[in-house]
Amino acid sequence: MKYKIYNILIINNINNNKFFFNDEEYQCTLPVHPSGHLPLYPFLFANKSKISYFCRDLLCRMIQKYPSLLLENAVNEFAKLPGIGRKTALRLALHSLKRTQEEVDTFGKAIIMLRKDINYCSVCHNICDDETCNICSDLSRDSSLICVVENIKEVMAIENTAQFRGLYHVLGGIISPMDGVGPGDLQIESLVERVKNGGIKEIILALSTTMEGDTTNFYIYRKLSNNDVKISIIARGISVGDEIEYADEITLGRSILNRTNFKDSIRL
Repeated sequence: MKYKIYNILIINNINNNKFFFNDEEYQCTLPVHPSGHLPLYPFLFANKSKISYFCRDLLCRMIQKYPSLLLENAVNEFAKLPGIGRKTALRLALHSLKRTQEEVDTFGKAIIMLRKDINYCSVCHNICDDETCNICSDLSRDSSLICVVENIKEVMAIENTAQFRGLYHVLGGIISPMDGVGPGDLQIESLVERVKNGGIKEIILALSTTMEGDTTNFYIYRKLSNNDVKISIIARGISVGDEIEYADEITLGRSILNRTNFKDSIRL
């Protein structure tokens, strides 16, 4: 069987209509242009044992020619970053060449030190420079109130609101069987230990409003249900600035069920 691949114009590195990928030999069927040149229209890849699916990015990587191996290596590394395609990676690599040697060294040193010297708070698992993060070390914060979040980004987002003065607990993810993430892969047991040690009055669950997030919320609720602690969840409903007619039924229904006193909304 064969699978069509579009938007590829020129092939330069295929010998005898064959190439290798992951130690497997693939046959390339090239419809030849009447002029005898390589095709300017789609071609086909076929493998004897299975249908071969190749994305455009992979094919472009295989046929892209770089004037320098060092440039190609830099593009490959930049392309590994989330949200960065090979075109953007090439622009970043070329931009690095325009910077001074000192600027590039500073950039590279910052990345290396970030990965090598970063610490995780022994209490809440937030990133920090010392054993305990600045939030957990701040005596002015309410240590009886813990906000449970998925990742460090949520800590930064909530802190930017300046509305929360308690402590945090970073799980490091959410339960997702499809991704192979179970309760044992998260910092849930350390949360249970913090509650058992006493002094905690309320746990606020501030996880994503997805099926995985709700599953994690329920799992934590079951784990903490035998402890004398209040378990709450952040409000869900219509966002500020949104129009009701464009809201989905679930969001609108939760907004009505979780309605607040008007005087309280004014104070917010």
